[in-house]
Amino acid sequence: MNKTKAVLEHLQREESITSWEAINKYRATRLSAIIFNLRARYDIRTIMMDGEDCRYAKYVYHGEKHDD
Repeated sequence: MNKTKAVLEHLQREESITSWEAINKYRATRLSAIIFNLRARYDIRTIMMDGEDCRYAKYVYHGEKHDD
């Protein structure tokens, strides 16, 4: 399974993903690039989170985009 498909399936199942999860579960070190490509078809929003020592992005899945 390629990394893009693994991340998409994770988002559909878990509804969100962080870079740390992507690295640990799928060895996907360029999550922002994967999300950029997935956004062509899917509604994925970014929430900035405050960690103990840093800020990081949490990507939240909101389903497929619909042409209205």
